[in-house]
This record gives sequence, C-alpha cells and structure tokens, in this order.
Amino acid sequence: MLLSCTINGEKIEKETDPGKRLLDFLRDDMWLTGVKEGCSEGECGACTVILDGKAVTSCTVYAGQVMDRDILTIEGLEKNGELDVLQKAFIQNGAIQCGFCTPGMILSCRALLQEKPNPTREEIQRAIEGNLCRCTGYEKIIKAVNCVVKGEVQ
Repeated sequence: MLLSCTINGEKIEKETDPGKRLLDFLRDDMWLTGVKEGCSEGECGACTVILDGKAVTSCTVYAGQVMDRDILTIEGLEKNGELDVLQKAFIQNGAIQCGFCTPGMILSCRALLQEKPNPTREEIQRAIEGNLCRCTGYEKIIKAVNCVVKGEVQ
C-alpha cells in the first residue's frame, strides 16, 4: 500500500506493507532509529511515539493504521539544531543514563505536557508508568518534567 502520513511535521508517502509494525516502518523504512525496540509487546515503552497527540507503543500499531495520521518521534522534537526543552531538562537533571528508554520516556512526557501543561506528580507518574527504566529510578525523570513545568530549564 502507499502509506500517506505526517512524520515529524513532514508529509510523506511511502510504499509499505500495511501489516508491518509502525516500529519497523519508522526504523527500517524511514531511518528514524531513535525509536527503540525493547519487549515487542507494548510493555516496556522503548518504542513510544506520539500518534495524533497520544503516546503509543509503536510495536503494537500497524503501518496500515497510521494512514493520514500525525506521528512524532524523538527526532522531531529538535528544531533548527536546538533541543526541545524537555530534552534539555532530561540532560540537566541527569534523567538519562544508558539512554535506551530515553526517547520513549521523553515522548510519553511530551504527550502529557501537551494535554496537561501543569501536571501533578501523580499525573507524571501515571504518564510514564508504561516506560521501563533500569537506570534512573524515575525520580530524576519526574524532576526533569517538573523543571519544564516551572520554567527552570537552562
């Protein structure tokens, strides 16, 4: 099928198998390797992208399901060589260590902030509960999101 959608603000048309996972389409066909494959079951959050404003695990979505939809990957957050404020906050607060979960974690947090610009601690925790991190202990991630909310990012 000829898939037509918007990825990171750019309208694309690309021939693909509608049964291909969105994860594989993004990594293999679009070369967007910030999308990571972890569990392949939607349990770890490493492959999280934002689809029409909502955080979703791209391993559980088929390419055929994204026709005429809007997808944001970690690569789409950077603008004109400048990192997104959330990316800066993660760096500033040491919320990244090995980095494997970071793209999915940041996109889950971005989706939350788009919906709720001033989330509570509990709302932040709920937003990232589908993202596994073995390195940070989550506190630094919550602190990074709070820094964005409070405008404390350098």
